[in-house]
This record gives sequence, structure tokens and C-alpha cells, in this order.
Amino acid sequence: MTIADEIFEQARHLPEPLAREALDFVVFLRTRHERREWRDLMDAQSSALAGTRDNDADEAWNHV
Repeated sequence: MTIADEIFEQARHLPEPLAREALDFVVFLRTRHERREWRDLMDAQSSALAGTRDNDADEAWNHV
């Protein structure tokens, strides 16, 4: 049995208001995880592009 199956089995026996709260928590966990992945991607992109900004070739664009 997977963890997801175990969560499902436990949630099946909850009263509706508690099941809704459990669902809200699962959605919160997914959202937090996705944001962390997105932040990691943005950090990697920023590092990769750091050398393309603030250099002599880029100076011409500073006053546009």
C-alpha cells in the first residue's frame, strides 16, 4: 500500500468537516512544494544570467 493509499483510507473515515480540513492541508503542502521548486528554478536562472547583466555591452540599455 502506498502512502497515498494510506492517506485515502484514513481520510475515508473522517467526518466531512475534518476531511475538508485534511484536503486543505494536502493542497497547502502541494502548493508549498511547487513554490519551492519554482524558487529553485528562478535562483538557477538568475545565477546563469548574472554574467549577461551589468557589463560594458549592457551599459547602452541602462538609459533606454
